Amino acid sequence: MAQRMLALDLDGTTLNHMGELSDAVRDAVRAIPDDVCVVVATGRSILATMPVLDRLGLTSGFAVCANGALTLSLDPGADGGYTVVDEVTFDPRPILERLRRELPGARVAVEEHGVGFKVSQHFPDGELMGVVRQVDWEELVAHPVTRVTLRQPESTPEEFLEMVERAGLHGVSYAVGWSAWLDINPEGVSKASALELVRRHLEVEPDHTIACGDQRNDLEMLHWAAWGVAMGNAPDEVKAVADEVAGHVDEDGLVPVLDAIADAARRDVPFRDGVPSQATTRLLT
Repeated sequence: MAQRMLALDLDGTTLNHMGELSDAVRDAVRAIPDDVCVVVATGRSILATMPVLDRLGLTSGFAVCANGALTLSLDPGADGGYTVVDEVTFDPRPILERLRRELPGARVAVEEHGVGFKVSQHFPDGELMGVVRQVDWEELVAHPVTRVTLRQPESTPEEFLEMVERAGLHGVSYAVGWSAWLDINPEGVSKASALELVRRHLEVEPDHTIACGDQRNDLEMLHWAAWGVAMGNAPDEVKAVADEVAGHVDEDGLVPVLDAIADAARRDVPFRDGVPSQATTRLLT
């Protein structure tokens, strides 16, 4: 069993803003000692996550997808390389009916895990992976789902955030992305809630947990970890909850953090004591 646990966000943290994984980050992840269980925790769908896990060399252990609504046990012998061990769904109709009134021009997608998405209208190319089916409204809201995504590419992120706040979302968990993108999950579901289940299964002590992320859907995860690392490209509200701020993702800012994590594990230093590297800034608040 792992003695330590590292939770890694993908987009904006492990992958740069072009969705690329650099050789330096890949090698640093692969160099993490075996007693540290690396758990990717992402808003991505399963289909969009599995190829990245393969490139990172993560073929066993666990992964968290759909912002915590889906937890996978990784197994090269299983169909697709994984088994879903936890799935949390909710009825999308009430919240989507409300958002349809408040954001009438927004595109809507509901995830069909392991398959793709059902959408109300076309999403920008490359944003959704798998089979994407445009369906009528009734089919969109007919069944429980793990996640709902709203996208309004015509709006600036600031405009979109203001509209979402005016909508007054209740009874769900939600996070606004770096673009005009909104992910909605069942109430109480987050990357942190799924990671806590994994931590307990692995029997890792809370003091030996660390998390790295860059967006609002990482806030709970950074709170959850004994040591939270925000990327240099993160919004100020994300940096404010972190124990440490790393460099920018487009400059491989995660690499020195991963090197410091590996060193702390080899020296048996509790992650709660921090892993600041020369390329990061430790926050004193």
